[in-house]
Amino acid sequence: MNIPYRPIVWTIAGSDSGGGAGIQADLRAIDALHCHGASVITALTAQNSTSVQRVEAVSPTMLNAQCQALAADLPPRAIKTGMLGNAAHLMHIVEWIERLRQQHGAHPLVVDPVLAASSGHSFADDALLQAYQTHLLPAACVLTPNRQEAARLAGMPPLHTDHDVEACARRLQYHPQQTVVITGGDCTGSQSQDYLLSPQAQGWLNLPRVDTPHSHGSGCSFASAIAAALAHGHPAADAVILAKMAVQQGLQHSYAAGSGRGPVHLSPGFAQHPGHLPALSLQATPAPMQAFPRLSNPDLGLYVIVDSADWVARVLRAGVRTVQLRIKNQSTERLRSEIRTSVQLAAAAGAQLFINDHWQLALEEGAYGVHLGQEDLMQADLPRLAAAGLRLGLSSHSYWEVCRALPIQPSYLACGPVFPTTSKQMPWQAQGLHNLYYWCQLLSLPVIAVGGLDSSNIAAARQAGAAGVALIRAVTESRDPEATIQRLQQAIQTAQPDMQQPLPAWANPCLPGGNTLSARG
Repeated sequence: MNIPYRPIVWTIAGSDSGGGAGIQADLRAIDALHCHGASVITALTAQNSTSVQRVEAVSPTMLNAQCQALAADLPPRAIKTGMLGNAAHLMHIVEWIERLRQQHGAHPLVVDPVLAASSGHSFADDALLQAYQTHLLPAACVLTPNRQEAARLAGMPPLHTDHDVEACARRLQYHPQQTVVITGGDCTGSQSQDYLLSPQAQGWLNLPRVDTPHSHGSGCSFASAIAAALAHGHPAADAVILAKMAVQQGLQHSYAAGSGRGPVHLSPGFAQHPGHLPALSLQATPAPMQAFPRLSNPDLGLYVIVDSADWVARVLRAGVRTVQLRIKNQSTERLRSEIRTSVQLAAAAGAQLFINDHWQLALEEGAYGVHLGQEDLMQADLPRLAAAGLRLGLSSHSYWEVCRALPIQPSYLACGPVFPTTSKQMPWQAQGLHNLYYWCQLLSLPVIAVGGLDSSNIAAARQAGAAGVALIRAVTESRDPEATIQRLQQAIQTAQPDMQQPLPAWANPCLPGGNTLSARG
C-alpha cells in the first residue's frame, strides 16, 4: 500500500474553546495543506464567538512536557507560534527551538505575534512584548503581524499609510534572510492587501476582499498555512502566496457558529483556482495597465532561440514560425542592425519574432514582440510597449513571479526550467512536467516550456499543455539544423495536449532547499 507522506508541523499556541481560532484553526489549516499537525498548548481560553472570558496559561512543566513528548517522536519540519501566554513561556519555546535546530538542523519558524484577540482582549503585557523583540522575532523565518501588532512590535505609531507599513516591515526584518508579512486583515476596503518583504520578492499582495462577517481565525490560519507550505519545501515568498490563496478560499467557505463571527474554513483545492492568485506589485494600488495584445497565433509550436539575424533567416527558411532573438554583449549599433534585419525577415515570413531584453531597440525597429525576464520589469517601459502594440512574453519560475506577471497581462508566460539545463546560470531547480502541466491548466494565457528540452522530451512537454516548446542547443548545435527542425516539428505536431489528467494540488517547490533560504540556521 502506498502511504502518502505528510510533513510534521508544530503549532505552539493557545486553545480556543469556541473552535474558531488558536490551536483549533491551526490544525485545520495544516491539514488543508497536506501536513500532519502536532500541538503544544500554551494557554487555555474560555471564549466563544463573541468574547474571551478567561485565559489561563499552562504550567512551565506542562509546556516542557508537551515539547519533550513531540520531540522524541514527531520532530517538526516547521514550527508556527501563536499566543504564548507570558514571557516565561516564550523563553521556554526559544530554548526548545534552539535545541531542535541543534538536533535536526535548521527548520522554518513562523511567528504569528498574537498580542490581542480580535474581540480586543489583550494577550501580551510589556514583558512579553520585550521578550518577542529580543528573543523570538530574531529567530523567526517569517513574521505575520497585522498592522496593529506590527506597529506595537516595532515601537511605531499606528500605521496609517502604505509608506508606514513598508517602513515598519523593514524595521521588523531582523536579518536579510527573514520574511515579514504585514497583513491587512484588520483593515477595511475592497481589497485585501498584505505587504510582503522577503529575500525573494517584495511588494503588495492584493486580492478582492471576501464580503463575509465570518473571518475568525484568519490570522492563525494564514500563519499556519505558511508553516505548512515551508514544510513542503516552498521558499518563503511562495509559501506566503499559497497561504493567502488558502485563506481566500477559507473566507469564501466560512460559516456561522454562534452569534458572533464564525470561523474561516480552509480546505484542499485552494491552489486550483486562478482567481485565488493574488496580484503582486510594488504599489498597494497600482495604476491600471493596458493589456498586451494577444498572439497572432497562440499555438506557438517550435520556439527556437537564436543569437543572430543569420540564424533567424536560417530557421525561418526551415519552417520555424516562432523565434526569439537573444543577443548578449554587442554594441548598440550592432544590436540595432541585427534586430532590424531579423524584424524584416520575420515579417516577410509571417513569423512571430520576440526580441530578448532589448525592448527599446525592439520598439524603435517595429518588432512584433519582446521577451523579458522578471529582473527587467523595473527598467522596461511597459505602458509604452503595450500602447505600441508589441506582444510581451515573460519568464516565470515561481508563484511570486506568476503573481507579479498577471497584473501586467502579458501575451504569454514561459515556464521553466522544465528540465535541467546548462544554457543559462540560474538558481531554479528543474520544474518538471508536474509544474508545467499545473501552470498550463491553471492559467488562461499561453504557457511555453523552456529549459533542458530536446528531441527526447518535447513531446511530453507538448502533452503537458505547452503552447510552445523553446529550444536553443538542440537546433543551433545540431550537425544538420534543418533536418533537426523537421523532426522536432513533426514530434510537436504529433503530440497533442493531454488535459484529461486531474489538476495537481499545487506546483512543486521552485528552489532547491527552498525553505532554508529564509531560515536563520
